[in-house]
Amino acid sequence: MRQHTIQLLPITVAGIEAVNANSDISFGRHTHDQFGIGLMDSGGQKSLSGRGYVESNAGDIITVNPGEVHDGTPLGGPRAWRMLYFDTELINRCFSDISDGKFASGEFTLPVLTNVCIAENFNQLYHSILSGNGDVERLAADEAMLVMTKALAQMPSLQMKMPLKGVLYAKEKMDDAPGSAVSLTELAAIAGLGQFKFLRAFAHYSGMTPHAYLLQRRLSLVRKLITGGMSLVDAAIAGGFADQSHMTRLFVRSYGYTPGLYAQQISRI
Repeated sequence: MRQHTIQLLPITVAGIEAVNANSDISFGRHTHDQFGIGLMDSGGQKSLSGRGYVESNAGDIITVNPGEVHDGTPLGGPRAWRMLYFDTELINRCFSDISDGKFASGEFTLPVLTNVCIAENFNQLYHSILSGNGDVERLAADEAMLVMTKALAQMPSLQMKMPLKGVLYAKEKMDDAPGSAVSLTELAAIAGLGQFKFLRAFAHYSGMTPHAYLLQRRLSLVRKLITGGMSLVDAAIAGGFADQSHMTRLFVRSYGYTPGLYAQQISRI
């Protein structure tokens, strides 16, 4: 019998999402718009991330950068983990602060890290955010977030893959209007490449095919629309999905919970 529970926990801190998960299913390649920091509580999983192939086990810290393509497959049985997802503005503010204003942004260096001190900081931050007990807990959360960002950060990244300019133009086309229909022929023309060469160049840069990337951008758009109060039916249409069930199926595949649950959680903030 399959085991799969993903809880999107109620919190009152804007710009942060808390997830508690226990699952034996595999997640296909997907992305998040936010920075993610988590802790494996039990079991283990293997992942192919933008920073290489990794395995994580109980007690390990796991991270993900905004837009980073990653997946997740359990190692021999269910694994349990907790995640905190932060809007980029929150973590970039930490990058700026710990660099004395030299860097306005950065990225997390290691997708998996075994470090007892950082794990303790994560537990403190997780508890503080969920407790919602006022200024003292918020102070503790801010302190833990700064300490973890400093320990996990690389500022700035000097090893980014440099794509062909045309690939960036095609990516911008999808970023600017993810809900709009676009063809491979059109994207390749924007990039100034043949279709096959464009496919290879885009996948090399992003880690995904254009189709998979566009679906992730559409899911990100849907999350923003739901956050803004749009109904699930209207969000599905605006996001470029065939219908609400199509959107829901892909939403669950990427995030592990339904857009309806996400809408309920957002309404409490």
